[in-house]
Amino acid sequence: MFARWDKMAKNFTRIGKEIAIAVKASGPDPDNNPALRRCYTNARACGMPKDRVEAAIKRAMGKDTSSYEEIMYEGYAPHGVAVLVETATDNPTRTVANVRMHFTKGQGSLGTAGSVSFGFTHMAEFKIKGEGVDVDEMELELIDFGLEEIGEDTEGHVIIRAPFNEYGNMSKALDDKKIEVLSAELTWVPGNMMELDEEQSNEVLKLVDHLEQDDDVQKVYHNLK
Repeated sequence: MFARWDKMAKNFTRIGKEIAIAVKASGPDPDNNPALRRCYTNARACGMPKDRVEAAIKRAMGKDTSSYEEIMYEGYAPHGVAVLVETATDNPTRTVANVRMHFTKGQGSLGTAGSVSFGFTHMAEFKIKGEGVDVDEMELELIDFGLEEIGEDTEGHVIIRAPFNEYGNMSKALDDKKIEVLSAELTWVPGNMMELDEEQSNEVLKLVDHLEQDDDVQKVYHNLK
């Protein structure tokens, strides 16, 4: 139970930072701010109360609010697994030191910009309910709005992917077609996956877990199969 609450608290903090960044960039009106609309969708998906979302927006509009900088770090976990670390920080010096520490302790190495990201594709990803959905028919409906990939995940949801710069077009298309979006993300999808044995995989996942627990880290991506 405590692990579930820890994850929920981490999600709330992550979304709070995303709201702050979205509001600072494009204002507090979700109708004119696609990034903020995405925050609303994901807040609903993880059970974040509406009053907390509205409070985060008000804080972001304040003059004394911390300004968060989004920084991507790249590196390698043990056994050559590629890792991308998205952060949102008000203190880059602290953040890079912490990220480097996690990589070093986890027997990995922090790389330079571009050393890992070339193996990933930046994409917009939408999750919708799979019940009653004809995937082939939906593919035809969405192909003109930037659709690149569509399929089902292990939980029976339908996952829709488009180039990250087509996020607005795809989001509007789903909205116009009255398709409920459970979550919407800008994500990094690995091109080639690495398969390791159980012991090696655990070493990689231990590093990933430590990175994810860091307060400045928003998301961690890797190419471990």
